Amino acid sequence: MKQVYLNLVKKTGMVLLVYLFVALTAGRSYAQLIYQPYSYQFYQKLNTDVYSTQTRLHTSLKPYLIGDSSSLRPIYDSLMQTHVDKKGRSWVYRELFQQHLIEDRTKKYTFYADFLPDLLIGREFTDKKNVSLNTRGYQISGTIGANFFFYTSGYENQGKFANYETAYIDKVGMIPGQAYNRSFLGNTDWSYSTALIGFTPNKNISIVLGEDKTFIGDGYRSVLLSDYASNYPLLRLTFNLGKNVQYMAMWAYMEDQNAKQFNSFTNNRRKWGAFHYVDWNINNRASIGFFNALIAEEANDVGKLHGFDINYINPILFASSLGPGGGAPDHTLVGFNGKYKVLDKTTVYSQILFDQGTSTASSNSKTAWQLGFRGSDLFKISRFNYLFEYNTAAPYTYSSQSPIVNYAELSEPLAHPYGANFRECLGILNYTLGKFDFQGQINYAKYGLNSATINYGKDITLANNVNLPVTGGSTGQGLATTLKYAEGTVAYLINPKYNLRIEIGGLLRQEKNSQTDLKTSMITLGLRSSFRNLYHDF
Repeated sequence: MKQVYLNLVKKTGMVLLVYLFVALTAGRSYAQLIYQPYSYQFYQKLNTDVYSTQTRLHTSLKPYLIGDSSSLRPIYDSLMQTHVDKKGRSWVYRELFQQHLIEDRTKKYTFYADFLPDLLIGREFTDKKNVSLNTRGYQISGTIGANFFFYTSGYENQGKFANYETAYIDKVGMIPGQAYNRSFLGNTDWSYSTALIGFTPNKNISIVLGEDKTFIGDGYRSVLLSDYASNYPLLRLTFNLGKNVQYMAMWAYMEDQNAKQFNSFTNNRRKWGAFHYVDWNINNRASIGFFNALIAEEANDVGKLHGFDINYINPILFASSLGPGGGAPDHTLVGFNGKYKVLDKTTVYSQILFDQGTSTASSNSKTAWQLGFRGSDLFKISRFNYLFEYNTAAPYTYSSQSPIVNYAELSEPLAHPYGANFRECLGILNYTLGKFDFQGQINYAKYGLNSATINYGKDITLANNVNLPVTGGSTGQGLATTLKYAEGTVAYLINPKYNLRIEIGGLLRQEKNSQTDLKTSMITLGLRSSFRNLYHDF
């Protein structure tokens, strides 16, 4: 094991030396960067610039790093200064409503820190029970000179959830997209963190190391790589090759708590992930992206190390050697992402994924695809944003004959939250008026659940060569289930620096098939903060 890690370090170091040489010889004139954690609720407020026909931005790779020279910087700064009163105010007033808890800025460095509360109470009427969330969090971020930046956030949480979320936590053992469930005194208890350091030798290169997530796409969902699963250690390199091409290479170290364990290792089984993405802006309106991913086990079921092949860190997209070999159950996927600005501030986008993993399932192809359109200023109303989207994935997509290399992190999908074997339509409207933010969302989905011991292909953590149906293979096979979901929120922004807000929300959900009819109706009130996606629409 030690030798494998030494080899990995050596090979990774060689690649980084090449990148560093390119970086240092390409000039160093780059201003300070802002790392902006990905949140759909915040990012869609950038739509007017992101999807303008006057800009040629790489929009699909998130989170964004926003520099002083970025065309997003003016709108970003305006959002961070929403209704900030320039007149003299007391220190207490400024701390509560206008600035970070701790903030310092000089020509050599910047620094800020915040306390992030997420306190929520509510009532789930179907089961007649109270729900709650008690989160104490923090974020710390800054830059050193023009080349280094860092960001970290952490959250300690206790909560009581609605019936469908409780059922999910009991089954998977995870708080959706966050961390393990550590039950304590009748409450669900968990904690998690994000930690990143970054180096930007010049305006065209960034190197990020830490624990985080990555989202690829222009939609609300992604069938390539989303931020639904929990954080994982990663190394992410991003290059802007001229004005029109952006290249991303990322290597991740993930876990599987359900894979067969062995005595020579402790904790969960581990696996490697290698991801490549190239985005080409054809012109101001059109772009196309090429994606591939590989998931490889660290060791097999008896504890023998897989070894880390040099091809796993091969920076060449679609390298022919980047695939299963030597008897190892590696799992490869390839896909495409595209968008076209049909009107100013209105964009049509799409994704398609081909799963090249082995399977004995009767499904002819393991594919997933997405089609949607989004934009801003709907009906010529300023800051009225919208999105409508369709997603689908064939049975057994993202799964593998060897479950350790499924396309999941800690049993949660790395792409769409539903896994596979589903069809989904959704729509989201958002309108900002002064400090008030209104958002409504509707989801309608159909999928096939497993019946008895038969694996119909929705749960991507199961082996796709065991307990399969004799015939079939169509999307929706199995126990036909319909999901209806509607959610609305009204928020009043208190401090834009860390998205501190008072929020009232209402939720209606029904999951129905011939065996069950699970209904949820809930209303909540909370003091919320931070920029992050917490998904409840599953």
